[in-house]
Amino acid sequence: MPTAAAPIISSVQKLVLYETRARYFLVGSNNAETKYRVLKIDRTEPKDLVIIDDRHVYTQQEVRELLGRLDLGNRTKMGQKGSSGLFRAVSAFGVVGFVRFLEGYYIVLITKRRKMADIGGHAIYKIEDTNMIYIPNDSVRVTHPDEARYLRIFQNVDLSSNFYFSYSYDLSHSLQYNLTVLRMPLEMLKSETTQNRQESFDIFEDEGLITQGGSGVFGICSEPYMKYVWNGELLDIIKNAVHRDWLLYIIHGFCGQSKLLIYGRPVYVTLIARRSSKFAGTRFLKRGANCEGDVANEVETEQILCDASVMSFTAGSYSSYVQVRGSVPLYWSQDISTMMPKPPITLDQADPFAHVAALHFDQMFQRFGSPIIILNLVKEREKRKHERILSEELVAAVTYLNQFLPPEHTIVYIPWDMAKYTKSKLCNVLDRLNVIAESVVKKTGFFVNRPDSYCSILRPDEKWNELGGCVIPTGRLQTGILRTNCVDCLDRTNTAQFMVGKCALAYQLYSLGLIDKPNLQFDTDAVRLFEELYEDHGDTLSLQYGGSQLVHRVKTYRKIAPWTQHSKDIMQTLSRYYSNAFSDADRQDSINLFLGVFHPTEGKPHLWELPTDFYLHHKNTMRLLPTRRSYTYWWTPEVIKHLPLPYDEVICAANLKKLMVKTFHKYEEEIDIHNEFFRPYELSSFDDTFCLAMTSSARDFMPKTVGIDPSPFTVRKPDETGKSVLGNKSNREEAVLQRKTAASAPPPPSEEAMSSSSEDDSGTDREEEGSVSQRSTPVKMTDSGDSAKVTENVAQPMKELYGINLSDGLSEEDFSIYSRFVQLGQSQHKQDKNSQQPCSRCSDGVIKLTPISAFSQDNIYEVQPPRVDRKSTDIFQAHIQASQGIMQPLGKEDASMYREYIRNRYL
Repeated sequence: MPTAAAPIISSVQKLVLYETRARYFLVGSNNAETKYRVLKIDRTEPKDLVIIDDRHVYTQQEVRELLGRLDLGNRTKMGQKGSSGLFRAVSAFGVVGFVRFLEGYYIVLITKRRKMADIGGHAIYKIEDTNMIYIPNDSVRVTHPDEARYLRIFQNVDLSSNFYFSYSYDLSHSLQYNLTVLRMPLEMLKSETTQNRQESFDIFEDEGLITQGGSGVFGICSEPYMKYVWNGELLDIIKNAVHRDWLLYIIHGFCGQSKLLIYGRPVYVTLIARRSSKFAGTRFLKRGANCEGDVANEVETEQILCDASVMSFTAGSYSSYVQVRGSVPLYWSQDISTMMPKPPITLDQADPFAHVAALHFDQMFQRFGSPIIILNLVKEREKRKHERILSEELVAAVTYLNQFLPPEHTIVYIPWDMAKYTKSKLCNVLDRLNVIAESVVKKTGFFVNRPDSYCSILRPDEKWNELGGCVIPTGRLQTGILRTNCVDCLDRTNTAQFMVGKCALAYQLYSLGLIDKPNLQFDTDAVRLFEELYEDHGDTLSLQYGGSQLVHRVKTYRKIAPWTQHSKDIMQTLSRYYSNAFSDADRQDSINLFLGVFHPTEGKPHLWELPTDFYLHHKNTMRLLPTRRSYTYWWTPEVIKHLPLPYDEVICAANLKKLMVKTFHKYEEEIDIHNEFFRPYELSSFDDTFCLAMTSSARDFMPKTVGIDPSPFTVRKPDETGKSVLGNKSNREEAVLQRKTAASAPPPPSEEAMSSSSEDDSGTDREEEGSVSQRSTPVKMTDSGDSAKVTENVAQPMKELYGINLSDGLSEEDFSIYSRFVQLGQSQHKQDKNSQQPCSRCSDGVIKLTPISAFSQDNIYEVQPPRVDRKSTDIFQAHIQASQGIMQPLGKEDASMYREYIRNRYL
């Protein structure tokens, strides 16, 4: 029986579209180009999509022969050698989907990508460019006068702006879900494998598993969480007709990664934001919630911390924390026809039994568990009722729903008028937010995939013992969620989420044994790095929802923002107002068409003829509901039964049906992430393999002088840092505008309600394969002034540089401590050499990791490189000699293979 589980890596990563007059042939291969699949798309149907997947895995030789036969068979005259019958149309990296308006179908392909992040060797890519190809042949095309207008509206959703995908990591789920699935009991996976084998799409998938023998690994692929998938509607038509590897699900939002260097130990800090595709839209046109409990501007933000020194989900250390933002879950809107900067808030429907709020919180219980904590930042006191309308209704809804919930699972409501505290000179906004953040993180806990370290057990911290969540033998689980909202869920919300994230980051670092107390101070390299990540995150989300970047940032609430920020805020506010008044309606139409909310139909009103899209998003207005939910038992019974654990992560029959489990050999390409990342089968360079020029705490934030403590947790003075605390805003804005992820929208921030538009991220020069930068932050090279300072430092006395004079002899006490330390290390290594057993947790790669430390939880390993056989060594040496001009004579096999190729290709 297999001894471990690993995520399945898609075998369709490189695509080539070939064209004939009657067919399109889409040839997809894995990264190593050893396995191929072929899709046949019919071009003779004017309005229907006919796709045939032959359910076969080809080798490279077989696919060449197939294409050769297709080329020969499609020439205009038999035996003609001058012209080709098979044309190479385009190369791509994935299929976004298929869409039809009033004529035939289009296929949308990803033609350029850029590597943005790396989680345990699993690459996350950003779409840089796409190609939309019309499928039917010109001879059968039936033209329609409105087709071109629908095409322009659809393409108004800029897919090169903050859309992300991965071939092996499920971006629609959290890290906690993905790793929980991999740690399911193997007996359950075995039973699930037998069921899936009978229902398997590919008749060749399980061939040869018994005859070849060897230890196996369970490959697991889970269904995506469709709420955060943006091309689900585009793939729906082919979902049941093709192999799962053709289905590449994309998310919309933000992805950024930075490197925190702790005395040479690399720790990756990753921020992923998933924007909901339900009730999606622009600022004033999408407010509140729809009839199904989906709210506007709903974004799930996850911060992931991983020790980059070990690249493995089974042996590495990973931690994550998730929080959510979203509009107030009520029926409310704002009328923008009055052309006012702040249109009045109106409640559209009376909801005395909090029906829509009940649906929304039921969804949250299912995905996140309990407790659900609401942090409401809207104004409580106003001369004229405006934001307070929402607060009063939300309090009434939460009070009503809580009276029917079990006391231990009631919804926690925290109202806090952030605007009022900001205006007060006596109150520190961030101090108060820090108190709230501490109480929230203690209630929800966070996810970590390793048990508590020995140091925290021997010297427990007071705050650590009060931490909530669920403690399991393999680590900790986050149970519950913080839901933050203001009116627009932009400026105030982003600052509050940053403070909660900063508090959670301290606990995450402490759980991985990187700091001695779960506490982080402002003005340290670590917090500045994290703050920059959150600023980019807030700017991007603000552009998508509101049309401009953030107005009020963390520095604004710390009251250290430069005086020039005020004029930029005014320009940003005007930019936001213009976007909301004149361009949001067109963007909303594009989103409705892209997500399949509106389907063009012959004989019915066109999208631009509809006076409102209210009926598209509120389905209950178009039909009678067969059953009405209970006003008292408003939750799903199965969900409430398993609280505080989220129902989606509970091992039950319903959740097992969402998994696709398959048995692989240990070193098969579909589950070998080491091969996928390092590509030992091809000649590669460090620049290609490690292509992420991510922001680094040591390079971008640490002071340039050597004598200062290099720890990223040391508080810096403004004149000590690599980047100023006040952060030279003009240079900062230039950097933001250069970022390919954030785009070319208006200047910096605006007022308190803007989000990042998916159209404003055009980016100029793009690279095809895993290009330059994570978040494309320009790498600042050391100028001549800096180099002069470094040269001066080299000549400084040893005492000034290192704090001690190394030429002086050690004291007896220091020498005794050092000797005991050396003897301890030597005896430990002897013990490891005598009883050296491979790491049982580490079975997902060619490299063998052997633990060195006596403590089983420590992730310190020795590496035993794989053995290379004589034949492989000879091939490599021949390759090196060929580069020097020394060619090896062709063998008989090579000559016969070449003759066979010439015969098939040209004769």
